[in-house]
Amino acid sequence: MVGSAGGFLIAYLLVSAAIYGLGMLLASIAPNIKTANLLCTLVYFPMLFLSGATVPYEVMPKTMQNVVNILPLTQGIKLLKGVSLGEAVDGLLMPLCIMGGLAVLCILISTRLFKWE
Repeated sequence: MVGSAGGFLIAYLLVSAAIYGLGMLLASIAPNIKTANLLCTLVYFPMLFLSGATVPYEVMPKTMQNVVNILPLTQGIKLLKGVSLGEAVDGLLMPLCIMGGLAVLCILISTRLFKWE
């Protein structure tokens, strides 16, 4: 079994890969760097604000929690929290699947679509 420090590092790298993959995907659909910057700002700012990194996820209304639950950063924070607190792996399976799937999917799509010169 991976220790808590090793588990946290793995979770951190997985969250980073998913967030960078999303950034690569946004950049690959943009025709230039200015548009890519705008797209990333429009996606990342609300995601950061609503993910639980700035406003505690637990104090949000239940309906809002259900909506922001689809955000990758929310799942990443849940994963990092769970690993840090030593939660059981079955409770972390959904965030693991979402972050891993998002990372792979975004990176694969972005490598196909990237067209900058």
